[in-house]
Amino acid sequence: MRILLQFPEGLKKEALKYAKELEKEGNEVFISSNPSFGACDLSIDEAKLIKADKLIHFGHAEFKKVNDFNVEYVPYFIDADLSILEKSLDYLKDFNTIGLITTIQHIKQLDSIKEFYEKHGKKVMIGKPYGLAKYNGQILGCDVGSATSIDKEVDAIIYFGGGIFHPLGALLQTKKPFISIDPFSKDIKRLDEYRDIYRKKQLAKLANASLANNFGILVSTKTFQYNMNLAKILKNLIEKHGKNAIIIIGNTFDFSSLDNFLEIDAFVNTACPRIGIDDIERSRKPILNPNELIEILKMKN
Repeated sequence: MRILLQFPEGLKKEALKYAKELEKEGNEVFISSNPSFGACDLSIDEAKLIKADKLIHFGHAEFKKVNDFNVEYVPYFIDADLSILEKSLDYLKDFNTIGLITTIQHIKQLDSIKEFYEKHGKKVMIGKPYGLAKYNGQILGCDVGSATSIDKEVDAIIYFGGGIFHPLGALLQTKKPFISIDPFSKDIKRLDEYRDIYRKKQLAKLANASLANNFGILVSTKTFQYNMNLAKILKNLIEKHGKNAIIIIGNTFDFSSLDNFLEIDAFVNTACPRIGIDDIERSRKPILNPNELIEILKMKN
């Protein structure tokens, strides 16, 4: 069997090991060099070009079913040290009911974490995702339903895992106190202040975008981010308001390159919703998500 392997950046260090194991089984194996930003980002075009029989995507749980190609997802689970939970009790003393969220790497530890807090008198809730994440309690950059579904019922939300990318998305969609527990750095911290920081940045972005006359609508060719129908709807909406719009196609957007479209005053993102959040400072031009564009057009009226 001819197989193409795809790894996120953090797992590329193990790519050769997996490739050699599959070669020993008699397979012809290739490795994709493309960066992978999530389960939605599959190297299917490359797999088809080399006439691969299968794409094996490491690091993420299944996102959606791929109908026209054989894709195998291989999640990467980590058994992190849970001793930090004892230390976290000092941060949770004012909260009786807590909600737990994590990433796919720690999803198998969620029950143990829940059991620990229940033994210390906490009521623990684990929410359900919108449908893009696979497991209860799991969050993605584009699916924070496991947090928003319980926001009204808990006193605080606890994120267990490393980094700021995943908790930031959930933080911005919830209102309760938000605590991050990082088992790798051993840091425990409140993230609530990021809500105000982002809101200020968002208001500045909207103010700049309100002056725009020419809009570039970004459409990604990534397997599960491609949304031409939405782009066309937004283009028609912009033009009905007397402004100019053009659709810009790309796989991975380089914002220093996009800035060279000097006639474009603002971009509208139809790809990963986190582009309008995480890349807000990487572009000299405002980057709007569709709901922000509609808000801008209403303001103009």
